[in-house]
Amino acid sequence: MPEGHTLYALARDLDIAFRGTSPTVTSPQGKFAGGSALVSGLEVLEATSWGKHLFVEFVGDRFLWVHLGLIGTFTIDTTSYAGELPVVGQVRCRFATDDHVADLRGPMVCDVVTSEKVDEILVRLGPDPLRPNDVRSDPDLAWKRIQRSSKPIAELLMDQAVLAGVGNVYRSEVLFRLRVNPFRPGNKLQRKTWRAIWEDLVALLPLGVATSKIVTIREQVDEVSQALEAGEDVRMTTRDSYVYKRQGEACHVCGSKIKTQVVAGRNLFWCGNCQRRG
Repeated sequence: MPEGHTLYALARDLDIAFRGTSPTVTSPQGKFAGGSALVSGLEVLEATSWGKHLFVEFVGDRFLWVHLGLIGTFTIDTTSYAGELPVVGQVRCRFATDDHVADLRGPMVCDVVTSEKVDEILVRLGPDPLRPNDVRSDPDLAWKRIQRSSKPIAELLMDQAVLAGVGNVYRSEVLFRLRVNPFRPGNKLQRKTWRAIWEDLVALLPLGVATSKIVTIREQVDEVSQALEAGEDVRMTTRDSYVYKRQGEACHVCGSKIKTQVVAGRNLFWCGNCQRRG
């Protein structure tokens, strides 16, 4: 499932392509014909995201609400003949102008809603590490939910009501980076440990936006951070991980075998020797 940095970048690209335009919105697949008719021809005011949720705002208090789920994609093409691009695959929703076409395929959620509904959705979500300065993105709100729960921190990090946008890769990698026992109950976690998790996510997710990859290896993190600070173009052709999808392989730090277990419906990866903190 795409994690928060992917949705943030997608919202940014949709905003650049369609803000201020009045795209023709259709449903080539037919499943979203009614919804597309509600917004087709209306001016796009803004495209934003919060965690794994995407919102495209149109005039008249209408929002396209999208959650990509496990298999969804939202691609954007630039061409002077955008409106004539052939439909490939099962396209749920298409935005088309003279300059751009965006095709949404396989989403878990695709609906037209009002600002009231958007507010209801946002209230149910935890703080977003990609928006640490937003008043709604208070890490203490997440901490209150964590300390009231006996669920393991690895499960709580996947709960979008606790923390918005974090998925399986980031939870595995960040818990390893901070040497946190992934099975530590939330109500047994130290507050300083939670703050360290939050601050690490705040630092790492923007690197994911910049590179379109999840960057967690410290040397790579330093390299990308320095390039961004220098205003240089950042392009990564390879990406390594500490523990994610490395079950049975040797830990980069201690040499122990990386373990895996299903937690919150996804395969968690961790090093039993290194990750003892909580």
